[in-house]
Amino acid sequence: MKKEKLLLIVFVFCSGLAIAQKQKVSFKDSLDHKLDLSDWVLTAHGFIPFPSIITEPGLGGFGGAMFGVFVDPNPPYRDSVDGKEVLTRVKPNIYGAGGAVTVNGTWMMGAAAIGVINKWRSNYRLVTGYADVNLEFYRTFPVIGEKRFEFNIRTIPITGQLTKQIGKSDWYAGLNYLFLKTELGLTNFEFHDEKAINTIISRPSVLIEYDGRDNIFTPDRGVHWVTLIGNSADWLGSDYSYGIVSSTVFYWLPVTPTLISGFRAEVQNLWGEAPFYMLPFVNLRGIPVARYQGNTIATAETEWRWDFSPRFSVVGFVGTGKGVMKEDSWGEDSWKTSGGAGARYLIARKLKLRMGIDIARGPEEWAYYFVFGTSWRK
Repeated sequence: MKKEKLLLIVFVFCSGLAIAQKQKVSFKDSLDHKLDLSDWVLTAHGFIPFPSIITEPGLGGFGGAMFGVFVDPNPPYRDSVDGKEVLTRVKPNIYGAGGAVTVNGTWMMGAAAIGVINKWRSNYRLVTGYADVNLEFYRTFPVIGEKRFEFNIRTIPITGQLTKQIGKSDWYAGLNYLFLKTELGLTNFEFHDEKAINTIISRPSVLIEYDGRDNIFTPDRGVHWVTLIGNSADWLGSDYSYGIVSSTVFYWLPVTPTLISGFRAEVQNLWGEAPFYMLPFVNLRGIPVARYQGNTIATAETEWRWDFSPRFSVVGFVGTGKGVMKEDSWGEDSWKTSGGAGARYLIARKLKLRMGIDIARGPEEWAYYFVFGTSWRK
């Protein structure tokens, strides 16, 4: 089975190269003649085969992925502002599909569509796939202390989102829906909720968003704020009844033309009955996925990027977060801090898209990450 998955990934990659060669796409920028994928993305029917290395510690620390990404740049549309006709730029449509395999036996495949409906002044997002994931979670007990549990989760996620622009502002409001069908296996069932073996989550949410970024791939300035209020209940077809509030804000500010500061703050709170794998967790580079969970999560992080040449940049970042279970008090748990540094290359000048690698250190271990665009996504 793994051989078939590998052959599929290689086929997708070779097909993308064949398309690029047939269209005689240049891989050099017309201005500085450096390596640049702008023309490949924008003229080869918007298609780019994107190979990636998975370095998430929670998934074994190493793996490979291949995604075919289509970028359809929406042309500016004519709008009226204060009685004057102006050209309004909109986000591109992005479509993708692919798969991934890691050394701990995790594999997944999926497809996504993120785009704009100009006529409605709306943004949409559709994501689905299948994942067979091996992960770990941790719990602290009064006498024995912290204990690690290994689990396998096989899931079919489907999520859809539609937000509408409020007037002609940068504010959006809309709905988000999450459907999750899950089969679960644990190595130790002593602390296991039997209902979680085969579970359906059905969770509609209200979404409020402010998007004042100058670029969706690698922002240099602006604010992006997203707040979601969701509810999972029996009458919605869900096996669990719980509510969740999640709010995240990102802020980018150029200190000088070549020094960009970034700040991120996030809070999440979940109440009611939810399976352990749905609990919020501290999401920071250097800390494995789901390592520090809680019903309440708070995270803060800053990242600074220095563009010491038109193409090359270095970044430095540090963050801290805390997760508290509902039975614990906020003061009982300590803040978990991680930080690191990385490098970036302007791989697509016309899209302002940078990519590179980060090396981070958390409370327990080192980790490295390949970055496509910004490390902060919501």
